[in-house]
Amino acid sequence: MVCVHCSGKTRVVNSRSQKRLNQVWRRRRCQDCGALFTTEESVQIATAWAVRHPSGRIEPFSRDKLLLSLYKSCEHRKTALSDAGSLTDTVMHKLREPAGNGIVDSRQIAQAAQVALNRFDKAASVSYKAFHA
Repeated sequence: MVCVHCSGKTRVVNSRSQKRLNQVWRRRRCQDCGALFTTEESVQIATAWAVRHPSGRIEPFSRDKLLLSLYKSCEHRKTALSDAGSLTDTVMHKLREPAGNGIVDSRQIAQAAQVALNRFDKAASVSYKAFHA
């Protein structure tokens, strides 16, 4: 990785695994200018997972699509956006095992989202189920 300030070479001075998010956090120092900055390394799910719909159609997984559907279900809450973001991370964590072969069924996504919402907010769960049942 090159420095974001001077484009010089950098080295990792600290690294931490974030298992829940399937990410690696790294602190880097530029060998030329000495600048410190943080990077996060994560899997690009859109290229790693595909979604199979009931019709048999397969498309790339979209975290944004999941986030929007959860957000719409949580719109009645003051913290809807942050809640939807956290719920999205939770659902994606639950989908890791079913998506082990790279393809996850759209029904599995809806079921995982429904379980997470049901535990979090009953009204949001009912709203989600109305659109994804």
